[in-house]
Amino acid sequence: MSNLLPYCKDLPTTPVLEIGVVLVTGATGYIGGRLVRELIERGYKVRVMVRSYSAEYLDRWPGAEVIVADATSVDQLKKALNNVSVAYYLIHSMLVARKRFMSSERQVVENFRLVAEEMNVRRIIYLGSQGIEGVELKGRYRDRIQVGELLMQGSVPVTILLTPLTIGSGSASFEIINHIVSKYPVLFLPYWARKKCRPIGIRDLLKYLVGVLEIPVTSGNIYNIGGEDVLSYLEMNKILAKLLGKRRLFLPSPVSSIRFYSYFISLLTPVPAQIAVYILRGIKNELEYDDAAIRKHLDFKPVRFKEALKRALSQEEHDTISTRWSDAYPPAHELSIKLTELSESPKYNSKYSIITDKGAPEIFQSICHIGGNIGWFNTSWMWRLRGLIDRIFLGVGTSRGRRSVNSLRINDVIDFWRVEDMIDKQRLLLRAEMILPGKAWLEFFIEAHSEQNEITVIAHFHTKSVLGKLYWYSFLPFHYFIFKDLLKQLSK
Repeated sequence: MSNLLPYCKDLPTTPVLEIGVVLVTGATGYIGGRLVRELIERGYKVRVMVRSYSAEYLDRWPGAEVIVADATSVDQLKKALNNVSVAYYLIHSMLVARKRFMSSERQVVENFRLVAEEMNVRRIIYLGSQGIEGVELKGRYRDRIQVGELLMQGSVPVTILLTPLTIGSGSASFEIINHIVSKYPVLFLPYWARKKCRPIGIRDLLKYLVGVLEIPVTSGNIYNIGGEDVLSYLEMNKILAKLLGKRRLFLPSPVSSIRFYSYFISLLTPVPAQIAVYILRGIKNELEYDDAAIRKHLDFKPVRFKEALKRALSQEEHDTISTRWSDAYPPAHELSIKLTELSESPKYNSKYSIITDKGAPEIFQSICHIGGNIGWFNTSWMWRLRGLIDRIFLGVGTSRGRRSVNSLRINDVIDFWRVEDMIDKQRLLLRAEMILPGKAWLEFFIEAHSEQNEITVIAHFHTKSVLGKLYWYSFLPFHYFIFKDLLKQLSK
């Protein structure tokens, strides 16, 4: 568990430990991962629902019960919701294609609602996007409100919290603003960048999520939540620029297309277009609202936007980001086929080794620092070129970076790779998440030889298509230069 102090330590409510088992769905995501920590810190019996098991979860959430279940399966949901008193519904399918969005999520929501009724769950707490009663909203933004409406059609009381932009270290909203303002001197913003909202700090968002659990009267109600400041997206950028000491020129843009801006943002920031389009639609639709209803029950003062930025920047600087938006992107990464799950070993492999006098701990530490801002040593430009090509075609790209510079855990992201397995001082296995005509892995392992150690890197590629074979043999000549250099630099 993170060494950071719990965010809810000064929450003006008292833990209700007799409530029983609390289930958190979407726990591997940005908000869910932090919520689990807060609930454990306050003494609750927490059950975490994940789609695929990892031993890493036991270290991240000591004391929590981890259960594997897919929300599309009624039988698995029954197992997850058995003996549960309160369930947090943090399952979001915002990355599903628009035409499939409501059909896929509607089924998940209805399954969850019906099973919760059958298993006698006493309450559901749902987090959605901010909405205004009586205002006609379009697209996925409106769909997020419909999810809450579907949950409320059942007999289990539902508390709905509707939130605007979330600002915190590791949040997609913060990383978009931070990367654009810190790197680019001239910014072109559309007309809807002047619309108002109340961005909320991640700490305050978690306080509301925990607070409504501890105040029974909030059951069955819908609440708007937000930060202390009412700001436009333009004003947010200006505040950050001033905070960073950057002189920035903000110009009006003749283009207002959400799709255009989301794609443009995906090329300039770590956040892919599929997530950026969701955030930008929220900015375009968000309006000022009254949060007096929730403050009647949870009367604490949210932090100012500037303070939320300072805290996010500080956690980045001190490398203490506990969760990040990339933890849950791509959305189906937990269900991806593992190297050990292939019906047959990959036919295409490229292996390179080097002998070194360095010790295994030092070597493994070097291996675990690759990617992100540090890069891939002398051949970083090749990796970044491949990442740019991937991002152009709406892949994850290398700009996704890392959650932490100094620490690494299973399921963490390293550019367009994800950590599939890790054995301290011995092995690191990365699974490719870029667009490929096949499946790829990059494996590092260390073997002891007398007083020396051998570092080995193997590229595994599994494909049965002609395009996949052409792809492999096209890149094969570059492996010698890339991997030989990588091994030499790791040894140094």
